[in-house]
Amino acid sequence: MYERRTNQIVLSALESQAAVVLLGPRQVGKTTLALEIAEHRPSVYLDLERAADRQILAEPDLYLDEQAGTLVILDEVQQMPGLFSSLRGQIDMRRRKGLRTGQFLLLGSASNVLLQQSAESLAGRVRYIEMPPLLLEEVGNDRLTDLWLRGGFPDSFQALTDQASLAWREDFLRTYLERDIPALGPRIPATTLRRFWTMLAHAQGGLLNAAALAEGLGVSGQTIGRYLDLLVDLMLVRRLMPWHENVGKRLVKSPKIYVRDSGLLHALLGLGSLESLLGHPVVGGSWEGFCLETLIAAAPAGTETFFYRTSAGAELDLVLRLPGGEIWAIEIKRTTAPKVSRGFHLAIEDINADRHILVFAGDREVPLGDGLRAMPLDVAVEQLCRQT
Repeated sequence: MYERRTNQIVLSALESQAAVVLLGPRQVGKTTLALEIAEHRPSVYLDLERAADRQILAEPDLYLDEQAGTLVILDEVQQMPGLFSSLRGQIDMRRRKGLRTGQFLLLGSASNVLLQQSAESLAGRVRYIEMPPLLLEEVGNDRLTDLWLRGGFPDSFQALTDQASLAWREDFLRTYLERDIPALGPRIPATTLRRFWTMLAHAQGGLLNAAALAEGLGVSGQTIGRYLDLLVDLMLVRRLMPWHENVGKRLVKSPKIYVRDSGLLHALLGLGSLESLLGHPVVGGSWEGFCLETLIAAAPAGTETFFYRTSAGAELDLVLRLPGGEIWAIEIKRTTAPKVSRGFHLAIEDINADRHILVFAGDREVPLGDGLRAMPLDVAVEQLCRQT
């Protein structure tokens, strides 16, 4: 059992807000975290995927009125979209009774669905927190290679063997495609969505080419956009947008696409061992995506994320604009030789970056001049965590 960073974030949010929405893909550990919190305060837990628990909330106010002063945990809350209007009334009623914080913890695995459902009803009454898979800082730097290969879903990472881990991820993919996604409404053939997801995996870290994807699947570009929106909404794929603020520069306008969990990426490509990964063309994109997700998770809440690329060749893998306005320019290379291209230096001048970092596969921090520092991933993570 690993101590999750999200635990403290949720506890802090419950001390200041009436309701907290905890978002994350299935099997990432949301329920385990919620039940741990419930052990230390009066709480009730309902899983809204269970018909019996949904029936309890058939007339929500009758039940919730009796739970005033108790933390109500509602799992897979997107299953009952009509519930949010009742929650608003419940929160306001409890406030009048002096119960202003820590009333509801809502768990969900579809971010945009929940945001749309709750935006109007719970405006000013809720905080949204995304729970990532296991992080490097949680498992320790000595497990970095395992975390990269297996990904951060707890059951995959903690499997006894790489083969068992891969088998778990294959089952996870199958369940998502055949049961979980159809339960959200979209009627997309599982084989089609699996092919699309695998095509994204082969292009890990590349620019979105909707036309090529549409041709490969035999569907329209609009359909590709719908498939991509779905996987982004489920927090399984990241759509990293380009930096767009340099007037006069010819900037790339297409987003970059990443399968967010490296373990799922490798399962989609059938890569079950470190040897098979290192010999595959996706290894560079896999490492870039793994580092990128780790860095974004370590950044302070409210950080904006981009990449930067111009037609002239200036490029940055990751640009972070921290809540205070400071801009970090980050290049990611799976090499022990700390060196960047001329395009990196051009890019940091273009965006006027405050911090210049090369994340590389060495084991110590190295100054490279002109404010650029090369450092291992764990050191970069530590520096970002200090900004919170």
